Amino acid sequence: MAIDLIKRADWDARSPRGAYTQLDSTKGVKVHYTGGRVDPGIVDDHAGCVKLVKSIQGSHMDGNGWIDIGYSFVACPHRKVFEGRGLHHLPAANGAGLNRGHYAVLGLVGNAGLVQPPDELLHAILDAVEHVRDRGRAGKEIKGHRDGYSTSCPGDALYAWVRRGAPRPGNDNGTPESPPPPGRLLRYPPVTRGDDVRTWQAKMRERGWEIDVDGAYGPASKDVCRRFQRQQGIEDDGIVGPVTWRLTWEAPLT
Repeated sequence: MAIDLIKRADWDARSPRGAYTQLDSTKGVKVHYTGGRVDPGIVDDHAGCVKLVKSIQGSHMDGNGWIDIGYSFVACPHRKVFEGRGLHHLPAANGAGLNRGHYAVLGLVGNAGLVQPPDELLHAILDAVEHVRDRGRAGKEIKGHRDGYSTSCPGDALYAWVRRGAPRPGNDNGTPESPPPPGRLLRYPPVTRGDDVRTWQAKMRERGWEIDVDGAYGPASKDVCRRFQRQQGIEDDGIVGPVTWRLTWEAPLT
């Protein structure tokens, strides 16, 4: 599928307040999220995506004092890609000293509301990646904003996907699919017990971690969980939630 690109004029973007800095080539792309709450209603309302992108541009220009929106492109849950600064223009969102290395692609998910990226949004991010590779002299790297910069961006869910190699949904290239996560969080204290705990412990032992497969999630299991989370670059809260559960099966072995 060719990129479904929404040009700046089509989303009524404001004109930049100055000249862009030329960007001849990059090592690849840095993936971002909004860092705030994203209304889940945008999944069923593309007009909401347009409104959100316009508000982000306003925040960057009026709040940050930037000449334009800081991102090169913005991906939405309708598999559409908004043109931000576009090809061969230096972004502003990666952080001081880091913008020349990568184009900046924002996925419209946040740290509340819409947190888990829908498949069509992941497709849109990859459509933007292919676009900058084909026409913007971008290299093969796909990194998270937090790679090389102290930030929670692009959030645990998007970053877990980046860590898995940013596969196309439905085409994980043989990556083992995780079983559905349990309908509860595995945490301590108090000790959590059950077959779901035993399933997680068994997989962690298979990955090479020293852990008892006893079906009891206590302090030793929590310690293994926290060390695994740090290895994967996500919040080390010691709680096996959906992101940690998925990474247990799908993260590359290190």
